[in-house]
Amino acid sequence: MVRMRINRSATRKRRSHHGLSEPRLSTCKNCAAKYMRHRACGNCGMYRNRVVVNMEAKNAKRAEKKIARIEALQNTENLGNQDNKDYKNQDVEVSKPSTNATSQTNKVLTTKHK
Repeated sequence: MVRMRINRSATRKRRSHHGLSEPRLSTCKNCAAKYMRHRACGNCGMYRNRVVVNMEAKNAKRAEKKIARIEALQNTENLGNQDNKDYKNQDVEVSKPSTNATSQTNKVLTTKHK
């Protein structure tokens, strides 16, 4: 038995303040988008009636990174497809081991343990 057990009601009373609340949102005066208080607008980059973040440059850089990522993925897929084509073109023969070979290995194993 636990020495200092806390009952359910005390535990639940303590946890009553752990609930999450919705973030306080404000509307941007420039573009009417919602943004979190004391932060720059994610749509236009304004904070306290001045431009803090150049969103045009940021969006252009984001687009360049996205294009580069897509091109890199396509290049890796093309390399993977070429490797698969090489494997597909090779003729691979799969043969089952003969029963004589397995019996010989069993004989060798049995002779080693004697």
